[in-house]
Amino acid sequence: MSIWTILIAIVVFGFIIAIHEFGHFIAAKANGIQVNEFAIGMGPKILKFQRGETLYSLRLLPIGGFCAMEGEDTSSNNPRAYEKKKVWQRMIVVLAGAFMNIVLGFVLLIVTTCMNDLVPTRTVSQFARESYFTYGYNMKNWSLMNLKGDAPVSTSEECGLQAGDEIISMNGSYIWSITDLTYKLQATDVNDFTLVVKRGGEKITLEHVKFEHQLSGGRMDFYVLGAEKGVLNVPEFAFRDTIATGKLIWMSLGDLVTGKYGFHDLSGPIGTISVISDAATAGTNWTERLNSLLSLTVFITINVGIFNLLPIPGLDGSRFLFMVIEAIRRKPIAKEREAMVHLIGMAALFLLMIVITVQDVSRFFA
Repeated sequence: MSIWTILIAIVVFGFIIAIHEFGHFIAAKANGIQVNEFAIGMGPKILKFQRGETLYSLRLLPIGGFCAMEGEDTSSNNPRAYEKKKVWQRMIVVLAGAFMNIVLGFVLLIVTTCMNDLVPTRTVSQFARESYFTYGYNMKNWSLMNLKGDAPVSTSEECGLQAGDEIISMNGSYIWSITDLTYKLQATDVNDFTLVVKRGGEKITLEHVKFEHQLSGGRMDFYVLGAEKGVLNVPEFAFRDTIATGKLIWMSLGDLVTGKYGFHDLSGPIGTISVISDAATAGTNWTERLNSLLSLTVFITINVGIFNLLPIPGLDGSRFLFMVIEAIRRKPIAKEREAMVHLIGMAALFLLMIVITVQDVSRFFA
């Protein structure tokens, strides 16, 4: 890794955090809440300026950020304090950060789709073939000639899947785009699928379909159709792929809980910056490198958005859960109790972050 790719990675990671905090910031302003500080990064301030009632700061460590609102964690008599607002307004503020991360992923997917020649679809275009050469005689002059042909090596074709089939679902799971189609094939240990496909305008169920390239052993034994880019199918694909990426992340979190992935598979800010740096150098030209970098940024920003919605103390999802309870009870939980829950959660998250960071540093030097 060069210093330039590391700087690019830090900027990308900081931008994702900034978008998240900007979501909270703009929602707070829209609901008339006083914002005391808007910060990117944690630790000592390296750059700051005051504009109106808000202090804007850039901090040393690119591992987070915050939008400090009046009356958020302490009581305040300010009529524009966070705690003085209605519960639905505070819900909007809390969810706005994750929402902005997902919107960023959607916008970047539009950009990356426009950079490609075609828009991927869920429709099978053709199956894998093995090219071969054989010899024969020209009967007119009895000369030896070279003949070229190909043989099928796709297991799914043998199981009844056809070119032109649009894959709708696999094993009961709806397929949004090529992203969760690929993940479904590669992340499932059992190679036995029930497919619902659209063929000739009708939905057909195919039982016991197996996917295997008989030469490479890989699951992708077919190619999908690429459509010409248009003003409608580009944002449609970006929307579908945003949902597919979120679904992939959610399934990965489930795999983490069930033990399919372990602690050593986790990565923190340093590991993330390292992966972003690698993505910035992947490819033979700047277009391929940019596409690689943007694609990884899509995954990370949607990941940040979804992770923050989990009901883990200290995260936005936990704060939202407290508001749901408040809306049901018609009175808030004592601020001191809620603050203690979030404090314990944040302490645990920071401890986890430290351990993961040590693991990332060990990997880096290894």
